[in-house]
Amino acid sequence: MSSTAAKASPVHAEITAVGESAVRVEGRTGCSERDWLLAHQLAAHLHAGESAIYTGALPTYESVLVEFDAVATDIDSVIADLTAALPTLDLDEPLLADPQHFHVPVLYGAPGRSQEHEPGPDMTRVAELTGLSVEELIARHSEPRYVVRCLGAPGGSPMLDGPQLPVTVPRLPSPRPSVPQGAVSLAGRQATITPATAPGGWCVIGQTPLRVLDLDSDSLVPYRPGDTLEFYPIGPHEFRELEGQSMVSGVRS
Repeated sequence: MSSTAAKASPVHAEITAVGESAVRVEGRTGCSERDWLLAHQLAAHLHAGESAIYTGALPTYESVLVEFDAVATDIDSVIADLTAALPTLDLDEPLLADPQHFHVPVLYGAPGRSQEHEPGPDMTRVAELTGLSVEELIARHSEPRYVVRCLGAPGGSPMLDGPQLPVTVPRLPSPRPSVPQGAVSLAGRQATITPATAPGGWCVIGQTPLRVLDLDSDSLVPYRPGDTLEFYPIGPHEFRELEGQSMVSGVRS
């Protein structure tokens, strides 16, 4: 690796080579919120540009993987270009000028609930791990206004900070071979929704009846990083009434 393959930019970001056709730009501002903004603003800047050199920009919580055409350029040139672009970002501006806000109904798991399928098979386990009652856990989970930090797998899962719990929630010792679409889950200090049926090792505490993934939409999911959402509890009857409705039906100002 050349001496320029890892350096700090003037706006406190570290740029590191990842193989021969990608670099990782990681925020080093000392503030997680500003690092997140840096990663996503840089990705948006690259996506909006006309350069054919960059083939992808994948932002996460505090870093972005920038992929480039190694035939058309080299790592040192890419690092120089990104270092010049970083000071043009405005980390005092919100990521989205007009974020959407989603209200997401959840049928939470509960001890003794009799249904065709248990919507939150790990609810009791998580309550015991955190020292909370099921009611307290539901209240903690449905209280925050979550920010969508980035999109994950499968199918553009919204990666969310929180909720505030006494301890972190470990992943399952063995992942489930199939987690249903709409599963509402926790792991570590994060929360998410599963848009498409897939294997998963997060703790499932409930399920939304809304349809998250839309294969007829260019974006596949209705939210973007910077949008917000909140959960609210419902009962089995409401679940049946709302089942299959698009998540867009829960958008509010």
